[in-house]
Amino acid sequence: MTPARETLQSWLHRPFLLAMMAAVLSTVLLLGASLFVVMQQIQQRESDQMNAQGERFLQRLEQLFGQLRESLDDLQNQPLRRCDDDMIATLQQVSFNYRFVYEAAYIDSSGVCSNRPRRSGLSVIRPPDIRGPTYSYWLNTTTEPDENRAALMLGRGNFRVATSRGHLTDVVDLPPGSSLLVVLDHGERAIPVLGTDQYWPPTEPWPSKSRNALQVTQNRLIYRMQTDSPEYQLVLIAQRNGFNIPSNAWWLLPISLMLGLGIGFQVFLLARQRQSMDAELHGAIRRGELQVLYQPIFDLRSRNCVGAEALLRWRRPDGTLTSPDLFIPMAENTGQIRQITDFVLQRLFDQLGQLLRANPQLYISVNLAACDVMVPRIGEVIARLLALHRVSAHQIAFEVTERGLVDVLVARDNLQSLRDVGHQVLIDDFGTGYCSLAYLQTLPVDCLKIDKAFIDALGHDAASSGVAPHIIRMAHALELKVIAEGIEHEAQASYLSSEGVTFGQGWLFAHALSAVQLIELITRGRRLLGRRLDDEA
Repeated sequence: MTPARETLQSWLHRPFLLAMMAAVLSTVLLLGASLFVVMQQIQQRESDQMNAQGERFLQRLEQLFGQLRESLDDLQNQPLRRCDDDMIATLQQVSFNYRFVYEAAYIDSSGVCSNRPRRSGLSVIRPPDIRGPTYSYWLNTTTEPDENRAALMLGRGNFRVATSRGHLTDVVDLPPGSSLLVVLDHGERAIPVLGTDQYWPPTEPWPSKSRNALQVTQNRLIYRMQTDSPEYQLVLIAQRNGFNIPSNAWWLLPISLMLGLGIGFQVFLLARQRQSMDAELHGAIRRGELQVLYQPIFDLRSRNCVGAEALLRWRRPDGTLTSPDLFIPMAENTGQIRQITDFVLQRLFDQLGQLLRANPQLYISVNLAACDVMVPRIGEVIARLLALHRVSAHQIAFEVTERGLVDVLVARDNLQSLRDVGHQVLIDDFGTGYCSLAYLQTLPVDCLKIDKAFIDALGHDAASSGVAPHIIRMAHALELKVIAEGIEHEAQASYLSSEGVTFGQGWLFAHALSAVQLIELITRGRRLLGRRLDDEA
């Protein structure tokens, strides 16, 4: 491990620093998530307001155009076709009958007569903006802000009717910078009814198929209203209000801060507890509280003990046991696992060195952590111990888990080095990790150990009941030995033996034993075997 990495790791194991980092990070994340929710609510509120405005405009425009068309139909159906007092009276009557008709006019070659002769709203005639089969449309006939000037005008024949700007703005008063546009020629041309056309065409693409479509851009809201007429559509464009946090949303900051501090405090307590356990584990190694037990491995046919798996246990001074599932991962993270591995190997040779020399066929397997598999250090340690205690390399096997094979290529080289000098290599808890068949074929492996969970599933309808037979067939195809873990019932042992499994371990045969108990088990087995041979002779 590089000095920089060791320094970083030491800093990350300081409870106060971890708590501060957790508090800051959680506060930022909580506040960010809260602000995101607020922004979504603001955007939704803007969208709802825009939808409501658009709907009101659409309803009013449909009313306006409907009344203007009806008034033109009435004028077209009456017989007068000359600009005189009767025509003016008729025009005045039409403007009286229809609420939204502000001005009505008759235009021919002789001039223009209107119900408002002193007004000049219809005095300037230009080509219509929309020319339909029956009606022609003039849009935004004046740009003056006076609401008593004509804003929309329809024509049929020689007649013209117009509505005022006030008939539009009395429904919704557009905020500054907004526009109501009539879009023509399939979006190629836009004529402002209210406001200007400075925002047309929009720079962003917008929906074209839904009946009422609202597009929210960074600066504008664009609401497209599909009308009943295929000749035009209405578009309402408004400036966005910007990101203004509502006053009732400022409480998110103190709440996020309080939650962040609470999370930081919990991290501080956990880190202190972890640090305390780190120190306790270090002291346990020094005080000799760690002990090595041995789980015997038996031949399923002869029921003779052929080896054992070294298991580490931590018994505290008060007699309580700390689970390896708790302190082994912690030791891996803190780097103490190397010291623990060396302790297990040293204790193994001290306790069983003589037994191994007297029984060359016996072996002991030792579990390796991921960091031991990834570096060649363990080979040097075991070589020194083998030479010191005069034990053969094939009597020490090494177990690795699938999860420990972080880098398969590196692990393969280091495991091959161990195997080259005579050590067996076992894959522990096979089937619980991610080691595929393709990887397994490339690894220097002698044996697969089936996890206890798959042994327990044998004979049941569990989904995992077929895993153990599958692993057995795979191992046989690769010419690997198989050890079944966690055998507790005779039926399990009989079934596994019938399937070609040679070795097994579990409470059916023996619990984890101390070194003295294991030595007694091996020597007693030898005495029983010698007595049986004498009887046969």
